[in-house]
Amino acid sequence: MEETMKLATMEDTVEYRLFLIPDESRDSDKHKEVLQKYIERIMTQFAPMLVPYIWQNQPFNLKYKPGKGSVPAHMFGVTKFGDNIEDEWFIVYVIKQITKEFPELVARIEDNDGEFLLIEAADFLPKWLDPDNSTNRVFFHHGELCIIPAPRTPGAESWLPTTPPTIPQALNIIAAHPEKILASESIRAAVSRRIRGYPEKIQVSLHRAHCFLPAGIVAVLKQRPRLVSAAVQAFYLRDPIDLRACRVFKTFLPETRIMTSVTFTKCLYAQLVQQRFVPDRRSGYMLPPPSDPQYRAHELGMKLAHGFEILCSKCSPHFSDCKKSLVTASPLWASFLASLKKDDYFKGLIEGSAQYRERLEMAENYFQLSVNRPESSLAMSPGEEILTLLQTIPFDIEDLKKEEANLPPEDDDQWLDLSPDQLDQLLQEAAGKKESESISKEEKEQNYDLTQVSESMKAFISKVSTHKGAELPQEPSEAPITFDADSFLNYFDKILGPRPHESDSDDLDDEEFECLDSDDDLETHEPGEEASLKGTLNNLKSYMAQMDQELAHTCIGKSFTTRKQVEPVSQTTDNNSDEEDSDTGESVMAPVDVDLNLVSNILESYSSQAGLAGPASNLLQSMGVQLPDSIDHRPTITRTD
Repeated sequence: MEETMKLATMEDTVEYRLFLIPDESRDSDKHKEVLQKYIERIMTQFAPMLVPYIWQNQPFNLKYKPGKGSVPAHMFGVTKFGDNIEDEWFIVYVIKQITKEFPELVARIEDNDGEFLLIEAADFLPKWLDPDNSTNRVFFHHGELCIIPAPRTPGAESWLPTTPPTIPQALNIIAAHPEKILASESIRAAVSRRIRGYPEKIQVSLHRAHCFLPAGIVAVLKQRPRLVSAAVQAFYLRDPIDLRACRVFKTFLPETRIMTSVTFTKCLYAQLVQQRFVPDRRSGYMLPPPSDPQYRAHELGMKLAHGFEILCSKCSPHFSDCKKSLVTASPLWASFLASLKKDDYFKGLIEGSAQYRERLEMAENYFQLSVNRPESSLAMSPGEEILTLLQTIPFDIEDLKKEEANLPPEDDDQWLDLSPDQLDQLLQEAAGKKESESISKEEKEQNYDLTQVSESMKAFISKVSTHKGAELPQEPSEAPITFDADSFLNYFDKILGPRPHESDSDDLDDEEFECLDSDDDLETHEPGEEASLKGTLNNLKSYMAQMDQELAHTCIGKSFTTRKQVEPVSQTTDNNSDEEDSDTGESVMAPVDVDLNLVSNILESYSSQAGLAGPASNLLQSMGVQLPDSIDHRPTITRTD
């Protein structure tokens, strides 16, 4: 029960604000009236798209918000989208289209995570932009994403503030320099990719299924299709107190059940299907055996009926509706209805027909929730709305039963059971990574080049890291790895610094390591110090060679794979090494094959994960490396050198 209550409070919300571009010719005394007219125009113009939309929790809405402090008066809306993230991105699309249709408007949108548009385009953001300085910089204007830049140096651009701008400053900048604040093409593409397909995508997100429901629920859903989301949420977030009302049904009796077609969003349908629930025997909602062809319809209907009963149980059966204002009594309703007719919302339907009345009911409901939204104390709860509909709309069970023979077919729900390959494809599409060519799984495994692993790791090591983390190379194939040995040795010389003397000891004393821990010696040395630096480097190489020889015959040394070629020792470089290697023809230890050991160890770790998430797969995926599932963790790399 505690987990259910916790889930109920963790509702994600998105807030959106629409501001008017400053205009000296506009009468400031009528600012509120102007904004309210904009609200009416916006909600009317976008009604054909917003009215039939099924929201997870709350619909898109706008209301006037007076100015406070440095924030001027504006249009404001907030929507709880809960588990359906598509509601949030649909709102992003709507806001983008509003600023496109009304160029004098500027919009901001953010959610619980803050600037989620920047999060979506995180791979393409400029280095200077971070959560600390992104406040009031991200806007929609003319249907395009805009980011107010920061000056590269203080005072470089007089029109750019050195600190995050206030809302009035941001609006003035957008009005004066609209072409200079346009976000980069890659950032705009990342956001556009996320909202691509709307408004056609709305139909793709729906799922139609047959449900065995009480006639009262069928009649309610005909008038208010959106109430299916409230019922699903009531069942999904039920607690033991809610289920007490479902021991014996008082509103939706099981004896009145008929077969009908219900339209869900895919999110709502998945929430309903994935819940395992056994009804109370006293409820009368008995299910057929799972082998029955209509088992799924009976199960869905039973769960949905419990949700509707829970909603109705939360309000008194004798609730007073005297405080509930009628939609048609609002002074805005007449103009709103006229605007709908002008925009051909009714599609030429005959006034008074069944389809006309259905669309009119949807428009009234939309107007009540989004345009003429009452205060919370006056708002009608879903349960009260259901009981009101049951008292006001006439329905005949026999007429509803006749419609069973003409139900539309159900949608296929195979999308609930995605294969691992389909899931990977969806994740890649969500990340904006689509393969240009369709290659079979077998071909990928046969043609996979293991050197990509070592090259990606080298690219990762070569990247700059700070206290904020390391930069991960996303596309190693597009950025070839280069290594300048001379530059590396010169840099190493600068780190070691000048040496007063050379030591024959096997252990470096503290003085010899002081230069390794300091950044103060990274400077150019005099030409006279070159010999001393080279001697120091040769001395270090000598120590390393001695350590290698000592480890060569131990278990640690034998655990590494070495190269096949063995090079003879060249002439000794100093007297100290002559004592150790007296035979000039003796062969030294074969050098360790770094690439082969790296790849082998990573693949062995990857194989031990058994297909689950782990450090090896996470590291490789973050670097853009996708390993085939059946790859051998004992690689064999053929050398050509």
